[in-house]
Amino acid sequence: MTAYKRILLKLSGESLMGDEGYGIDSKRLNEYAIQIKELVNIGTQIGIVIGGGNIFRGLKGVNSGFDRVKGDQMGMLATVINSLALQSSLNGMGVKSLVYTAVRMEPVGELYNRDKAVKNLEKGKVVIFSGGTGNPFFTTDTASALRAVEIGAEIILKGTRVDGVYTADPEKNKSATKFKNISFDDVIKRGLNVMDLTAFTMCKENNLPIYVFDMNTRGNLLKVVKREDIGTLVSNE
Repeated sequence: MTAYKRILLKLSGESLMGDEGYGIDSKRLNEYAIQIKELVNIGTQIGIVIGGGNIFRGLKGVNSGFDRVKGDQMGMLATVINSLALQSSLNGMGVKSLVYTAVRMEPVGELYNRDKAVKNLEKGKVVIFSGGTGNPFFTTDTASALRAVEIGAEIILKGTRVDGVYTADPEKNKSATKFKNISFDDVIKRGLNVMDLTAFTMCKENNLPIYVFDMNTRGNLLKVVKREDIGTLVSNE
């Protein structure tokens, strides 16, 4: 039995780099596709948002002299590249998937339409939302929160390289301790980095929980959907 019928999976672009240091590591990409296929096989409806930091990050571009709007638009295009890569990997494994873009970009992807996206989810297709929100000054965290609310996802699964939310950065502070459960309010009070504030507020106001887990360990995505305790649940409770 699965715990969730419909999820929104948020993946970071940086995670797609794997050991390459830049761009897309085909091995990591295929490992992610295998985990996603495992959910499809048990009937979970899956929406996905991927960041673009492995190719271009808007804020980093600003620091290099780019105009913020142009920088963010370049970042949006980076998310489209990652989305197409994941779609190609999924299709190669026999998993039906499609890419929606937040701005018109046919024939690269279909312009996002909430009703069509939901119908395709109900048909068992993996739906990948690319291009962020289609607007500058918003992150893919915000895009994932927005799309999750729009499609009626029960939870956002945030796949990272860390196995949950800690009192401090566990990669820098070995004494940091992990939370099993934590409220939105406590995350804000402690100043913990789970999602940006805009995304976080949207989740809090719409009572949409976030589960943070290690996506880089094969099999973890299936464990999360079966409610095995491997990460951190962030909710209003």
